[in-house]
Amino acid sequence: MIRKLKMGMIGGGPGAFIGDVHRKAARMDGKIDIVAGAFHIEPEKSKEMGRELCIDPKRAYPDYTTMIREERKLPEGERVDFVAVTTPNNWHFPIACDFLKAGFNVMCEKPMTMDVKQAKELVKLVNKTGKVFGLMHNYTGYPMVKLARDMVRQGDLGKIIKVVVQYPQGWLIKAIEKQGSQQASWRTDPKQSGAAGCMGDIGTHAENLAEYITGLRIKEICADLTTFVAGRRLEDDGNCLLRFDNGAKGLLHASQVSIGEENNLAIWVYGTERSLEWHQENPNYLHVNVINGPTQVWKRGNGYIGDKSKAAARNTRLPFGHPEAFLEAFANNYSNFADVILAQIEGVKPDPLALDFPKVEDGLRGMQFIEAVVKSSAAGAKWVKM
Repeated sequence: MIRKLKMGMIGGGPGAFIGDVHRKAARMDGKIDIVAGAFHIEPEKSKEMGRELCIDPKRAYPDYTTMIREERKLPEGERVDFVAVTTPNNWHFPIACDFLKAGFNVMCEKPMTMDVKQAKELVKLVNKTGKVFGLMHNYTGYPMVKLARDMVRQGDLGKIIKVVVQYPQGWLIKAIEKQGSQQASWRTDPKQSGAAGCMGDIGTHAENLAEYITGLRIKEICADLTTFVAGRRLEDDGNCLLRFDNGAKGLLHASQVSIGEENNLAIWVYGTERSLEWHQENPNYLHVNVINGPTQVWKRGNGYIGDKSKAAARNTRLPFGHPEAFLEAFANNYSNFADVILAQIEGVKPDPLALDFPKVEDGLRGMQFIEAVVKSSAAGAKWVKM
């Protein structure tokens, strides 16, 4: 490594959950330092966050446009190499576009934009600028998810015929957005969140996980969205039938009103020879079922995992029996993202394994998913092309 990368952050001010996760994960492998940011829409809170992070006060900016102007004045190697966009959804597109146009690489939270039109524009801009763009679908960073993907790629499951994926939560069963909850208020506000609530927030994770592991693309969706909490402006529950491009069928459901559920993202992939099962809340194990045989449990960190999947081995830090989870999955995407930027700085081709992180095209797929489920549900659960 020629040097550490310098990271800036937009959003992630005092009290922000996901911004703090990004900061911890980005610094985990020693490749990245946080040196600047416009951390809050209120300048004083941005300064407060800067003090908390021990950042040069001059680089805790009042807004992101000032940050772009001032960082561009600095020589390469001193200015930020990339920014992480961790704001509510409505700010993702304009901030990402402005930084890309100014010559900066971007890591962006999902969903990537507010609609498909913006997503397509962003794809074009990334391709035009040649900058590195990452999308933080963090669940793709788990080693056992990468193992599952490689098992499918290597044909272990045979032809994929059915996919079941879920993401139930229960934290929005009450209208806490009306009781001062910052996390709930913007997620249930269509002006900040977009056309979908639950499906935009966590349904996109389920969609992304299904396509990442199987390598298939969802072709058509039949969706039924419901707002169970009275007065809420966006849906808090969704159920979808899926048709994949190889003829496989699927089920996808996401909910934020399922009492007792925390972050129960899970997937089942059924093939003609084997099936596999993975649970985010117990992520270090992949269950593989064979015809007329016992269930196999593949355990993260063992040597046989690396023999089967170089990607899983690359993204494993600890020996078996020492659990790796949420922060490490974020960090894996940051580590790969950083290695690609460093290769760009050095003028060399990156390791192909380093290219394994969600990109702008995955963001477009997420927006196409949101648009399709909203359109399908509004039409009375009709089939809609994605």
